[in-house]
Amino acid sequence: MSDGLFDLPGAPAPARGGGSLADVDHTAAPLAVRMRPRSLDELVGQQHLLAPGSPLRRLVEGDQPMSLLLWGPPGTGKTTIAAVVSHQTNRKFVELSAVTAGVKDVRQVIDGARRDLSRASGAVETVLFIDEVHRFTKAQQDALLPGVENRWVTLVAATTENPFFSVISPLLSRSLLLTLESLTDDDIAVLLDRALADERGLNGEFELAEDARDHLLRMAGGDARRALTYLEAAAGGARAKNTDDVPAVIDLKTLETAVDRAAVRYDRAGDQHYDVASALIKSIRGSDVDASMHYLARMIEAGEDPRFIARRLVISASEDIGMGDPTALGVAVAAAEAVQLIGMPEARINLAQAVVALALAPKSNAVIMAVDAAIADVKAGKVGPVPPHLRDAHYAGAKKIGHGSSYEYSHNDPRGVVPQQYAPDVIDGTDYYNPTRRGGEAAYADRVAAIRKILRDRKRDGK
Repeated sequence: MSDGLFDLPGAPAPARGGGSLADVDHTAAPLAVRMRPRSLDELVGQQHLLAPGSPLRRLVEGDQPMSLLLWGPPGTGKTTIAAVVSHQTNRKFVELSAVTAGVKDVRQVIDGARRDLSRASGAVETVLFIDEVHRFTKAQQDALLPGVENRWVTLVAATTENPFFSVISPLLSRSLLLTLESLTDDDIAVLLDRALADERGLNGEFELAEDARDHLLRMAGGDARRALTYLEAAAGGARAKNTDDVPAVIDLKTLETAVDRAAVRYDRAGDQHYDVASALIKSIRGSDVDASMHYLARMIEAGEDPRFIARRLVISASEDIGMGDPTALGVAVAAAEAVQLIGMPEARINLAQAVVALALAPKSNAVIMAVDAAIADVKAGKVGPVPPHLRDAHYAGAKKIGHGSSYEYSHNDPRGVVPQQYAPDVIDGTDYYNPTRRGGEAAYADRVAAIRKILRDRKRDGK
């Protein structure tokens, strides 16, 4: 095999550290562990990281070690990439869990790695894998810096949280950040087929019914580990029921029983995707908080992309609530940002909070009605010239042609409103925004009426 990123040319492979990335050759290991890819070519998904010439491929196939920070949702391949590194290296591989390891453990590994580099019998380099590195305190992360900076160790760290919030800047700047994306349904399907057929997996002993496959893909939600865990549980149930020599069939009922989750009728690419999303928004519009929560739960359980849900909520905040409660938009946007920041499953709480806030907020569609009415007039050709006093007057000679010469500064009027014309003649006096008397918009309704009176009284006064 050619020398890899962590290969020591001509050197024998030293003993590896233990942990979840140690070689697994026993059938009692979880299916997700047994089916873990052994090379980059076996990885599924993450094509943006695996293309020829990509940073990851160059690092693994080259001879220059570099610390890696792997960021992505659960089950997208972070630990798998670390496992590939561990299998394609002649360097010492040490695995630490951020959940159980402390500063003392980190320093012991780095001190040992430093000694290994100065061996008289031949230097041995160390690869240190840390899972859930975001759980490390600042002090624990600081303890990594000397080893990474001096390359006493090559760090491979995995995190599900935004590293710009959870990893200290000095460690970030000394590592190559690789962002992993949720696996697609097609990616998960490839993994399921491989696990069903591969001798490391279920070895062709089971057939997966089409409806069970669809349900597995929905439940997986882009998480390969979850998909294989559910498949293994269902295979155990199918094996217990099978009395023939033919391959046991994993049907939908067997799968539901094994994972204790009823199939939610939901097709992310078809009618159910749009029907349930429509029902969620219409329930929010109708102020039925319980129905809204039900449809949100259906979308979450079906594995709907939480970013899609968040986008719909942001739209609803302006379309259905608007000035009835102007803070609703901020709530929805905050939920969308939380989805990006922390991901699922925790982001379900943020989405639920936004759904409750939107469902219970006073409703108004005055904003969307206003902009659509204005757009309709523009499309109909009602686009008269901008009044001369509103035109740009910052350049020399502007006032000579009447631009801005009679403009009145609103702040000079004690009311903050000057009775002058703003709209083109063709729409002057048209009411686009018609506020309701619901919620906070009632106060705006009174203000709109007062402002319009000031502006339109100018005609009576001959302005």
